[in-house]
Amino acid sequence: MKPDRHTHSCLSTPRGVTWLSVVVNLALSAAKVAAGILCNSQTIIADGVHSLSDLVTDAAVLAGLRVSGKPADADHHYGHMRFTTLVSMFVGAALVATAAWIAVKGILTLREADRAVSATAPFWIAVASIAVKEGMYRQTARVGRRAGDVSVVANAWHHRSDAWTSVAAAAGLAAVAVGGPGWAFIDHVTAVVLASFLGVIGAKILYESGGELVDRAPDARTQAAIEAVIATTDGVRGYHTVRARRIGGKVVVDIHIHVSPDLTVREGHDVASLVTRRLLECEHGIVEVVVHVEPEDDVHEGILA
Repeated sequence: MKPDRHTHSCLSTPRGVTWLSVVVNLALSAAKVAAGILCNSQTIIADGVHSLSDLVTDAAVLAGLRVSGKPADADHHYGHMRFTTLVSMFVGAALVATAAWIAVKGILTLREADRAVSATAPFWIAVASIAVKEGMYRQTARVGRRAGDVSVVANAWHHRSDAWTSVAAAAGLAAVAVGGPGWAFIDHVTAVVLASFLGVIGAKILYESGGELVDRAPDARTQAAIEAVIATTDGVRGYHTVRARRIGGKVVVDIHIHVSPDLTVREGHDVASLVTRRLLECEHGIVEVVVHVEPEDDVHEGILA
């Protein structure tokens, strides 16, 4: 990963901006949950729990930069990138369970008349959250694009999704503040709506993590880009059995290429190295490439070598 040449600030590195994200998310979550408890607002509590959802990708990015980046060892011949997947699945399940709890609680307490909601403080916290999370989105996306790290860019979008739910929370709290006690039920309704957002995020994390565990291939655009790189590499006369899978948010590729039977072993190896280098340099998060070299006249279509 190339260092950022534009600035020496630690906040302009993937690790630095991700740790800033951890601090911001923890601070916002604590403020929202505390305000929700003190002001009897389920909406701001739900928004606070939603802020914690960004910690899922924060943890995944940090794990990817540290744990999953460790080299293979005697116990993990293929490296450590699966640890990120396991952590994501656990937290995704926790998010779904939390969303269900918030939704059920909001529905069961909908008719409770003795829980007056004080919406003013929660409203301003939600408004502040919108500005903070949008700022985090822009900084994180900028760092991710400069570093060429797709996981950091994806993490930025979680900041923006949190800003969107804070907009919904602020709207619901504004209605409660303007309408008075008779409108307190909106706090419960908004909490249920935000719980649904949280549940969707948790379910998406589970789906994506589960896909990695069963070796689901990357999207069609990524697969097409991989094949385009192979087909346009000098020395490659054909290819087959292109396989790709995601591990820890990254892509691992296994391919068979055809080369001239007149090449020496060294020349065939050089072609394979060129294919590997070009795939690693393309902008699709590829971190590992295995190339099988076959002489063109020994290839039988439809038969895996």
